[in-house]
Amino acid sequence: MPASLSTKILGLSLMAALGQAQSVSLNFDYANEKVRGVNLGGWLVLEPWITPSIFDQAGDGAVDEWSLCATLGLDACYATLEQHWSSFITADDFAQIAAAGMNHVRIPVGYWAVGIMEGDPYVNGQLDYLDQAVGWARAANLKVIVDLHGAPGSQNGFDNSGKRGPIMWQQGENVDITREVLATLATRYGNDADVVTAIEALNEPSVPGGVNESGLKQYYYDAWGVARSGSQDTTVVLHDGFMPTESWNGFMSESTGVWYVMMDTHHYEVFDNGLLAMDTNTHVGTACKFASDHVLTTDKWTIVGEWTGAMTDCAKYLNGKGIGARYDGTYQGSAPIGSCDGKTEGSVTALSGDDQINLRRFIEGQLDAYEKGNGWLYWTWKTEGAPEWDMQEQLAAGVFPNPVDTRQFPGQC
Repeated sequence: MPASLSTKILGLSLMAALGQAQSVSLNFDYANEKVRGVNLGGWLVLEPWITPSIFDQAGDGAVDEWSLCATLGLDACYATLEQHWSSFITADDFAQIAAAGMNHVRIPVGYWAVGIMEGDPYVNGQLDYLDQAVGWARAANLKVIVDLHGAPGSQNGFDNSGKRGPIMWQQGENVDITREVLATLATRYGNDADVVTAIEALNEPSVPGGVNESGLKQYYYDAWGVARSGSQDTTVVLHDGFMPTESWNGFMSESTGVWYVMMDTHHYEVFDNGLLAMDTNTHVGTACKFASDHVLTTDKWTIVGEWTGAMTDCAKYLNGKGIGARYDGTYQGSAPIGSCDGKTEGSVTALSGDDQINLRRFIEGQLDAYEKGNGWLYWTWKTEGAPEWDMQEQLAAGVFPNPVDTRQFPGQC
């Protein structure tokens, strides 16, 4: 059940870490091998669009994990989430991921999995399942990126941070607590460095949304020392903060004495009316240009850590519970572009034949684009009925290449 979170800071610094010689070898060669993987989204950090049934059962007030637990209360929330954690992802999922030719999973986890802050309605217990997942990954010969997906105060205001609303991450002691959470994760999985080959310091901190860039850079410097405290051969992953990925060139680069740093950029073409209006060829071309402009121009290893085959924002609750879709004009202030019939809820095989073909074309184009860099992780492995996003269903239906290095539409980039 929920544990208290101390605000004691561990005091690990970048300079202390820099004082150690670069004398270790990575358990995954990020310089020469392509990351091919998938995110286990909606498992240990809930998102309404991935598991809408959980949020529908809780009523209108449950729009993120914070309000879900606040609505249900401690005991009911724990019972609901424990049932979800124990069933949504199992060892068989890891076996399926490996069988499709992938080598990585990225596992989002919120700060509340480590400890509950005063006033939080959250429950925890997620780390027991993350421990189990590391064992499943080892058995399947998969590597794990542990991704700190939600920070206290929210680093982006999105429901995927745990709490939808204002960005308050850099207020009060929130950044200090985030460092402590990262240190706890690094220590916990330091002896599993053969599997947990990378830790992501923070998912999607939004600089355009108001996160102070210089403060974020200081956190990233600190996180490098903190995250490597458990194991010196851990790669530290930095999200680009929704800034051009190449704008981070020169920051924490090997030329500055910092090694084993990987940039993470995310690419979606569904959260803008202009992008939604594009045809499949233009979607593919846009992804190819994104890679050439922002992945191949960096001075650090760079992965596209989240992307999708979706070309609409039709999935139920994708833009937030209670918010419609731009594609069909139900999003406030938008004009309809097309119909969401069959895309809001349903299976991949229920999509039209043309939709399935175009989905595969777009997926293959992005695979080729992102493998020009250091690789990719799809968002996401499994949903309750979002066919444009559900890799497990897409693999089974022949919409996602299986194995992932096969092509029906080669040479698009």
